[in-house]
Amino acid sequence: MSQAIAVEARNAVKAFGQGDAVVRALDDVSVEIRQGEFFTLLGPSGCGKTTLLRLIAGFEMPTSGTILLEGADITYLPPNKRPVNTVFQSYALFPHLTVAENVGFGLQMQGRPQAEVKETAARMLALVKLEQMANRKTSQLSGGQQQRVALARALAPKPKVLLLDEPLSALDLKLRKEMQIELKRLQTETGITFIFVTHDQEEALTMSDRIGVMSAGKLQQVGPPKDIYTRPVNRFVASFIGDTNFLQATVEADGLRLSSGELIEAPAGLAQGRKVTAIVRPEQVRLVNSAELGAVTATVQNMVYFGTDTHCYMTLADGTEVMARLQTTATGDADLTQGQNVALRFAPGSVQVLED
Repeated sequence: MSQAIAVEARNAVKAFGQGDAVVRALDDVSVEIRQGEFFTLLGPSGCGKTTLLRLIAGFEMPTSGTILLEGADITYLPPNKRPVNTVFQSYALFPHLTVAENVGFGLQMQGRPQAEVKETAARMLALVKLEQMANRKTSQLSGGQQQRVALARALAPKPKVLLLDEPLSALDLKLRKEMQIELKRLQTETGITFIFVTHDQEEALTMSDRIGVMSAGKLQQVGPPKDIYTRPVNRFVASFIGDTNFLQATVEADGLRLSSGELIEAPAGLAQGRKVTAIVRPEQVRLVNSAELGAVTATVQNMVYFGTDTHCYMTLADGTEVMARLQTTATGDADLTQGQNVALRFAPGSVQVLED
């Protein structure tokens, strides 16, 4: 049985400017976001992800196309008429109100009974683990605590969809990682559909049920994090999601002939004689004995230590750059030197060929 659709964009276009100066922030975008999922719009600045979020929120109207919420057309419905809430980069908390009053503010504006407002605010603060902060002013809270208050306030009216526009960008690295786990917990416990916008690959991979990768106003690929990472559909997705080695090659009967001359494993079903771009992730690159069958010779150019692993940057005979992500061990197995000649192999099944 297929999962119900919470939000759908159909052929959404958003253009700014006129004539020769027109810019298509969204260029014929269609996507279905399922009920109760954590869906992330991922891409670089200016790719259209926030514009799509604003169309769903009602802060912008599309130039053409349709926005639907649970099958109902909401394209031109005002923001206050949509059962949707938004958490922005700036939390926009009210400094003159207590934490509990901030959380209950939206319910107050809806004219809910005072007892309901108080009970809901207490429940939301328990959900975000801030019960003890209820009577404090928001100015007395840390950045992470303020972010939790903003989330609690947005969740209090029980929206059908919660939109999150890079809400973790102002937090330091450690707190950001903690809040990634916290956000996913909140989404799971509430069952509310979350649509999260970010340019951070780790955030997207960590939290999402599915990811929509965007570039130049278009959706490049939509799928679960593992599919996006292991089976990118084009060069942009492959390069934007994590580190990737790109290798020029020609398809032969026995495999892929690299531009450096070596023969490596090829995916099945490729037409012989075809020139392709092969890709392989750095963690699938292995250093091996030069006598091993299928070994590719390389020269170490640089080593960068990251604690848990070490990145080894190498060049093949023709100058093609290859990076290997090597597990760092106590015995210093990854201690290689610049200019050292090594041999490498790609893990079985790790080489893919891009269509573009």
